[in-house]
Amino acid sequence: MRLLFVCTGNTCRSAMAQAIGRAAVSRYPNATITFDSAGTSAWDGAPASDGALLVGLERKLDLNGHRARVLTRELIDTSDLILGMGIHHVERASVLGGEGKTFLLADYAQRATTGQVIADPFGGDLDLYRSTADELERMVDLAIARIAEAKAPDAT
Repeated sequence: MRLLFVCTGNTCRSAMAQAIGRAAVSRYPNATITFDSAGTSAWDGAPASDGALLVGLERKLDLNGHRARVLTRELIDTSDLILGMGIHHVERASVLGGEGKTFLLADYAQRATTGQVIADPFGGDLDLYRSTADELERMVDLAIARIAEAKAPDAT
């Protein structure tokens, strides 16, 4: 499965979610997932934000090689599941062809329509980035668990 995380600039939330997913997936042997990320208004080639890099280092997540990418129809077409950080991200991915496979991260993770968005830490202090990373860790872990559960072999 190819999972695409989407935010606005692809330098904070979706970049951290991608790194968190890569680190967490090893705990789920039934989940074979590749992670990707993009932004609805990304500046192609921009590095992860300083806050994301620092919080990543604290959590042993490597964001040094991350480069932002603009969300495109091609990325949508090659993704099996698209998880947006906010309503605008879900709407944009849906317009580009992702309808039916695009959800808010929190809604997908919690298996309920909550409308909960992951706040953008861009421009905030390190504590805001840590808080966002904490929330992303919870939500990404729940999303991977849901995917793994769907891929679990039948016990019959």
